[in-house]
Amino acid sequence: MYIDGFQPMTLLDWPGMVGCTVFFAGCNFRCPFCHNAPLVEGERPAPALTFEEFCSFLSRRQGLLDGVCVSGGEPLLHPQLPQLLETIKALGFLVKLDTNGSFPHPMRELWKFGLVDYVAMDIKNSPARYPETAGVPGLDLTPIRESVSWLLDGHVDYEFRTTVVQQFHDAASFEAIGPWIAGARRYYLQTFTPRDTVLRPGLTAWDGETMEKFAAQMRAYVPHVEVR
Repeated sequence: MYIDGFQPMTLLDWPGMVGCTVFFAGCNFRCPFCHNAPLVEGERPAPALTFEEFCSFLSRRQGLLDGVCVSGGEPLLHPQLPQLLETIKALGFLVKLDTNGSFPHPMRELWKFGLVDYVAMDIKNSPARYPETAGVPGLDLTPIRESVSWLLDGHVDYEFRTTVVQQFHDAASFEAIGPWIAGARRYYLQTFTPRDTVLRPGLTAWDGETMEKFAAQMRAYVPHVEVR
């Protein structure tokens, strides 16, 4: 097993926690605004860490880090993920899973075996604009809806989040997202940051005032809404 990307410390990926982040290549979505384009497209110029190197790193960080954020790409695509999470948990760390929500069964299985403590699921857009925003024409939203419903049931601690891009999101987007995730514990609107690594160049971010207006819309449905 190889770790395709690695950040040895983060204070941002997991609210209230000090963690590190590992990234896995490969994704079933092609979101035009994704800033991890090389990972999403499955490119592996060189692994950031081997499994053994990562375990050694964690062993030296016991008592210093609270947990590990597992991201991508889409980490639930990887059949060896449970093995990694078992090792992380055995070393005494919490696990946060970043996912696009398209694999509800593997997500539930990880929770069932005590391998996930927190889930951050992307809500790409309103249902009507989901295929366009995820970069997958004709995308079946059934598994996405299943993941949303399961998280709303409160089995595991979680957040929903949307990366907001001018070309894909407007007030109508959040009018539709609000009822869909009503009652969620947390919802974050993430301001898009243009980078050289995005899949589609030329995309733009909304200004701060507009982002706050979108957040105000969502507070009618979710008590805890923040702009990142």
